Amino acid sequence: MTRSTRNMRNTRNTCFPAMPLALALALACGGASADDVPGFHGYLRAGAGVSSTHGPQSCFSLGGNTVKYRLGNECDGYTKFGYTQEVVKTDGVSFVGTLWVNAYSNQSDIGSAKLGINKAYIEAKGLDFLGGGAAWIGLRDYLWSDIHMLDMWYILLNGSSTGGGFDKIPAGPGKFSYAVFQDNDTTTRDAAGKMLASTSATRHNFIYQELPVNPGGTLEGVVTLVNAVAREEKHNGWQATVSHKQAGVLGGLNTFVVQYGVGPGTGTGRGNGNNYDRVGPSGSTSLGSDVRQLRVFDHLWIQPIPFFGIDMVALMQRDRSDAGGSTTWTSLGARPVYALSNTFKLQMEVGVDRVTSPTGGEAKRLTKITFAPTISAGPGLWARPELRAFVTYGKWNKAATASVNASNASGPVYNNDTSGASVGIQVETWF
Repeated sequence: MTRSTRNMRNTRNTCFPAMPLALALALACGGASADDVPGFHGYLRAGAGVSSTHGPQSCFSLGGNTVKYRLGNECDGYTKFGYTQEVVKTDGVSFVGTLWVNAYSNQSDIGSAKLGINKAYIEAKGLDFLGGGAAWIGLRDYLWSDIHMLDMWYILLNGSSTGGGFDKIPAGPGKFSYAVFQDNDTTTRDAAGKMLASTSATRHNFIYQELPVNPGGTLEGVVTLVNAVAREEKHNGWQATVSHKQAGVLGGLNTFVVQYGVGPGTGTGRGNGNNYDRVGPSGSTSLGSDVRQLRVFDHLWIQPIPFFGIDMVALMQRDRSDAGGSTTWTSLGARPVYALSNTFKLQMEVGVDRVTSPTGGEAKRLTKITFAPTISAGPGLWARPELRAFVTYGKWNKAATASVNASNASGPVYNNDTSGASVGIQVETWF
């Protein structure tokens, strides 16, 4: 799994040309991270543009409990990079250290963004008493899985907290993992030391994965239990995720997922309050059991021939709470990529979103279309780096006007308009 793959001209079942296969699969094909591969790794997206309102680039989203189609529609910048290295090996056990830093800006200029640490942990691999599994302790992004076209990390077992656990212990036909995280260790106490309030929570995650259920198909199940430390005005919660991954579909991968979360298990209301993509353990303990989320989606990407690939998604998400009522978000999108040569390709992305009203009013609707000529490291769908130019057009109905204005990083620039456009450039790479 460490040897380099051949160019996409000669293979149909890899994600990247001329990259180590393990890293390629980790970064784009679902769920693992580059931590599995020793060496220096990273990610970068940055760009700039202008809008039809004669201001900086504008982006189109319905906001709230939704995410957006990202090609030519990212007004922010983000980078992370780090190193993974074996520290020592003894009695067949490999002790591996990982340290990553990251920086984010909600605007195009990330030069002054604050640098933070998002991974810092030690892992012991190949433990006999765990059947060859691993143990780890530290800060990490654990078991993240995403829909790349939406930048939706639909499950992320940790966002900014420290924990530990056991990885991939053989258990029957599949493998079992357990991870626990403790976060938000902020408490208020009186003069006698009695706890008055706390946002702290302990989050237990139980994972059973790599269960073969059909030729080329595997099943994965994740259950999270969230226990609030302070009981006054804080709440427990839980989530369950079941996913089926089918490899080898026209040279690609199909992922079907069902998720259900309650309270903090919905993943919402944490940090800056917009982590609506992450059903899982990262939700705020201020959310009660009335806050519930159901999500079902199918994500399919294919690479039937070396010079053509397409990423597709169909999604339904239902959110309910006593305060906000009930809404349903449905989304349908596709990103076809056609390579004219080994280093130049044309991309287009179309996404349609609809969100129902909790009061029975008109549903919000948004359509986003992007065309992006791209200089790329290869012809494949997942080949990176990509140097893109883009033209993006958004069209929405009057019911969505306030939401589009509110979710735009440039501010409410569209006023009462129901359409807009932006043009710009962007780089995206991972390594």
